[in-house]
Amino acid sequence: MSKLNKDILFLIFEELQDDSKSLFSCLLVNRLWCETVIPVLWRNPWSYSSINYSNKKNLFVVIACYLFDDIKEFITEQGIQFPSRKSLSFDYLSFCRSINVKTINNLITIGSSLAHNQFFIQQEFYLYFMRKCMELRYLDMRSINHQIFSFPEAKVRLESLCELKCDTSIDSSYFYGLSRFCQYIQRLIIIHICPKPNDGIVKLIDVQKNLKYFEWKDDFDEDFLVEDPYEKILLALEKKANNIDHLRIFFQFVDGLERKSLQKILPKFQKLKTLMIEDDYYFFTEEQLNNLVYHDLEILNIEWNGLNVLSSIIANSGGRLKKVLFKPYDTIEIEDASFYKDSLNFIRKIYENCPSIEYLSIMFSPSKKHFAEFEKLLKVCKNLKSILLVITDTPDDETYYEKIIESGDELLKVLISSAPTNLKEIRFFNHFKFSSKNLEEFLIKWKGYALSIITSNSLYEREDYKKLIDKYKNNGVIKDFRYEFYPRICYNFNML
Repeated sequence: MSKLNKDILFLIFEELQDDSKSLFSCLLVNRLWCETVIPVLWRNPWSYSSINYSNKKNLFVVIACYLFDDIKEFITEQGIQFPSRKSLSFDYLSFCRSINVKTINNLITIGSSLAHNQFFIQQEFYLYFMRKCMELRYLDMRSINHQIFSFPEAKVRLESLCELKCDTSIDSSYFYGLSRFCQYIQRLIIIHICPKPNDGIVKLIDVQKNLKYFEWKDDFDEDFLVEDPYEKILLALEKKANNIDHLRIFFQFVDGLERKSLQKILPKFQKLKTLMIEDDYYFFTEEQLNNLVYHDLEILNIEWNGLNVLSSIIANSGGRLKKVLFKPYDTIEIEDASFYKDSLNFIRKIYENCPSIEYLSIMFSPSKKHFAEFEKLLKVCKNLKSILLVITDTPDDETYYEKIIESGDELLKVLISSAPTNLKEIRFFNHFKFSSKNLEEFLIKWKGYALSIITSNSLYEREDYKKLIDKYKNNGVIKDFRYEFYPRICYNFNML
């Protein structure tokens, strides 16, 4: 392994670019490995979730080495020593292709606790970065205080920008400045923290020529909007419908007018591969569903809509769906009299239209018909890797709790006989209760991958279950078995 040539090593490190621990360990193998991994590590050095950047003195020292002498002087006064430029082993910033404003701000607090000093250090860093960076690909500009688009060399750097993450608290004038140069953004992520309209963001969307990924997330506390912040955004987005293949929208406070606008534009995004929408109300009618035809769709995640909505979109898809996800009780009204029929139809639509499905949320009644259809699904969908299972029934059924308990053992039988060998993870949500005897029988007969089991039932924290689980962890049948609270078990699954 240590004798691999530089090109092969680089390809391997590229595959590990999101695994900071592995990359850092590669630095210590030998000089060739170190020289090869440094450009990968420094492509986006601000992005590693395992690092506490506000406590990374060594990383700040590297940055400080690039700054002008007058800035260095007051850094030194803070008691921080750094080597001369000549002693740096690599020209680190020349490899960098990204700016994350919040992370850089955290690093710079190491140099000075004074706000005006931090401001000038930030400014000098961005000035130098714009000169040194060969190509800027990613910019997370939340919390930004500097108009970097006005710096020398900014035009050349910003023209290459592929991904931008921002929030609506930034003044419109900033986006007007960016829109002069940033016209080939492919991924645009907007955090909506200020409920007022932002015409600058509208302009930025309007000038894009290759926008493929758009994400909008409401993140504010006000429950009453004085002005409509959505209408112009949706109109600008509509013009980009022919290019966009990933659309993710979370609207927190949308009234009837904006919902109609969203309903109107969604059918125009015919090239979508990913459709993820969260809304606080049901907003599709049967007639509108017929217009939602996405032949290239691979990921579907729509919250706050019934199973009939999901089934209709699945039926109109092109058979390429790999993920169908939802948080059960944010999506399904089990009190609805149609739940039995809708859940049965949903299972059928999956195995009829999704032969390549890998990740699936599924919710159905504990009836013989449902179990028979679910068994068909498992036999058809050979690529299934992870499944979130919810078996429930209308609470006014007198045998409700009895059925829920019985359904656990029936489900294990179906999984033993028909689960695809690719299945690696099962998430059991709600009142699933397996006897230790039946659970052990299931584990003895399991023939697939080492299985991760996640449950929302704290029953399996009991000592007798823990001993059983440890036994099958030791022999490699179970990879992981853990209890998680409801929101976590569903949220993490939806982020897959």
